[in-house]
Amino acid sequence: MFKAKILVVGPVKSGKTTMANFLGDATEAVGGEYSPTQGVRILEFESGTVDVSGRAVTCEVELWDCSGDMKFEACWPALQRDVSGVMLVFDAEQASHARELEAWHTAFVLQPRLQESQCLLVAHHKPGSDASRPLPGLGVALSKLPLVISDLEEAPESLSEEFRAFLGRLVSSMSDSRDREELSIVGS
Repeated sequence: MFKAKILVVGPVKSGKTTMANFLGDATEAVGGEYSPTQGVRILEFESGTVDVSGRAVTCEVELWDCSGDMKFEACWPALQRDVSGVMLVFDAEQASHARELEAWHTAFVLQPRLQESQCLLVAHHKPGSDASRPLPGLGVALSKLPLVISDLEEAPESLSEEFRAFLGRLVSSMSDSRDREELSIVGS
């Protein structure tokens, strides 16, 4: 069985906790008054089966819901240790979030040298927002990442399906890495 550590990062008030609760089937209240995440909150769950090269594989998931507050920046290196993938989340109605994402992308994708396949960009539409509104412009590096438009009110199954596909890519990458490591051991 594979174990995937996925960081959920992005600007303050972008919907990271709501998304993490939804994906992890957390029982905590999703709505209500805004309560910022302090540091990090970890949700652990089993993925069910994901498709990896035509095989059904189960994966244990650690979803790390990271605070968007820059006062926790000193903790980022510890959060990044042994990471399998990163979900960059932003509020689709906040143009400033698209600009802030560049810094999150640099810190959590470029510096730790993650591949594009290890990333998922999520444009989150909060309840009551206009999901038909066009997204703010994204930089060149961000536009290369797989993008999911999340609307948990109208189409929650879409986010679930995209997350399972993302998890399948991560597990495939981990499987390939494990195979290369085993071959190098055998070849020694």
